[in-house]
Amino acid sequence: MPYSGLFSTTAGPSTGLQYHRHQTATAGTANAREAVLRALSGRPREPRKSQGKPGAFRQWRFLLGLLAALAWVCAASGVAAQTVMLSTSMGDIVIQLDAQKAPKSVQNFLQYVKAGHYNGTVFHRVIPDFMVQGGGMKPDLSQKPTRPPIALESKNGLDNNRGTVAMARTSIPDSATSQFFINLKNNDFLNSANSRDGNGYAVFGRVLSGMDIVDKIAGVATQSTGGQQNVPVQPVTILEAVVQQ
Repeated sequence: MPYSGLFSTTAGPSTGLQYHRHQTATAGTANAREAVLRALSGRPREPRKSQGKPGAFRQWRFLLGLLAALAWVCAASGVAAQTVMLSTSMGDIVIQLDAQKAPKSVQNFLQYVKAGHYNGTVFHRVIPDFMVQGGGMKPDLSQKPTRPPIALESKNGLDNNRGTVAMARTSIPDSATSQFFINLKNNDFLNSANSRDGNGYAVFGRVLSGMDIVDKIAGVATQSTGGQQNVPVQPVTILEAVVQQ
């Protein structure tokens, strides 16, 4: 199992936007109510008086309104998922985070990224056809200080499939700190539903680009050293980890 030690603010909407939402919702409700009453009574909809405006203008007004509505929906639902780039000694890996399904794990990971914790750490455990793990050790295999462990989020509906990123931990469920691993294949036995202890490992993101780099890392020669197994003979270093958006 991927062990971490053994093997290891969201601003609210502006007052203006809140008022706009209220007015839009109120108008929409009134229009819907009128339409229902008209349908029940059999009263036809009154034709609108022509304002003498060209059809092209009305179409543009409709499109602008549609675009504004789409922009509001995207902003309200947080559609844009955050990504983090890991610049490694073998190439760049971009990870897309899923804060909706793994909020605690994502927040924890981002705190380490922004603090520069991952800079200079290595992928210290590499097992082909399984996973590559890093995020907590220096090239000499000494461990970096970490924040307190977080709660396990393994039952969030995200499976340990190829290319997904999950938190490493010890045999204690709520023990994940900074270390993470990238699945090289579908590791169903790491999911909570299939794990022996019923806990499993929490997935919090996926590789958006650079899976070819991950596969290259998986192919390096490894050795047992410093009390660790499956350690790359030539260190594979995370040079820098940065939040992209």
